[in-house]
Amino acid sequence: MALNFDLNDLLAFRAVAQLGNFRKAAESVHISQPAFSRRIEKLEEALGVRLLERTTRRVNLTAVGRDFDRQLNHILDALDTSLLGIRGVAATHMGEVRIACVPSAVNYFLSGVIVEYHKRYPKIRVKIVDDSANKVLLAVAQGDVDFGLNFIGAQENAVDFEPLLEERFVAACRRDHPLATQKQVKWSELTQYDYISVDKSSGNRLILDQALAKLPTQPQSLYETQHGTTTIGLVEAGLGVAVVPAMAMPGPDHPLLVSIPLVEPMVSRNVGLIKRRASVLSPAAQQLYDMCSEFRPNEGMRKVQKTRKAVDKKKLAFPEVSTSGVE
Repeated sequence: MALNFDLNDLLAFRAVAQLGNFRKAAESVHISQPAFSRRIEKLEEALGVRLLERTTRRVNLTAVGRDFDRQLNHILDALDTSLLGIRGVAATHMGEVRIACVPSAVNYFLSGVIVEYHKRYPKIRVKIVDDSANKVLLAVAQGDVDFGLNFIGAQENAVDFEPLLEERFVAACRRDHPLATQKQVKWSELTQYDYISVDKSSGNRLILDQALAKLPTQPQSLYETQHGTTTIGLVEAGLGVAVVPAMAMPGPDHPLLVSIPLVEPMVSRNVGLIKRRASVLSPAAQQLYDMCSEFRPNEGMRKVQKTRKAVDKKKLAFPEVSTSGVE
């Protein structure tokens, strides 16, 4: 359907919806009353519905008109915000973007994007809320952040989920562990070793429990943590083997840790971008969102891993158990 109307017609409708009078509405947009009436008629003809009920004293909105008015107000307000934001970013390249992200995706994915984003917009401040999957989803749904990077949200009505990659769960162990030389590990093999897991409040734990529900035997945890990075810290200390998302593991050059693909079954999670449905991002946030959508992790991580190698080497002499971060 061709929408044969323009922004001026929409502004005319909003004026009469607010003022309830054709004469006053025409004066508010600085045109004659006959010209104003033609704009409203043009809009109604283009939409194929009656938006207004006219009487000699008053103009009332139809049921369709009331619904259209509510949606139009959101659209025009968002347009105003975007235009002001574009002018501000274009003039100063300053501003702030807030993104919520599960910590496992920060090291592997988001840090590489921000490296490139900072090169383009060095004065734009990026605030990262690194938290559990459920809290990331809540922050996005409530509008506390501009958008999020998460592995849950595809089934939520309040948000849009744009998948970026499918990520496998892997077995994490030390290089001196009996499993370290294997090309792949069966879940049943994990039952032979001390096992470290995250507790049931973790989104990753829910995915794993659902995937393994039909297995006759499952590994029983000797150690249980709340946070994925703590789990990896215990593995690094030699306390056992764990199952973590692939992106939560350090690079292949890590001196102590190795990751091994898990099979029978192979379990994965979908990582993607989430934002509130029908929301309009600021220009600065939209730029970062688009860069996340287009980013190729393997390319970006080569640069990030160069910086991390020096840190990893220091851990060789003094392994530490991490107690910060989640998922």
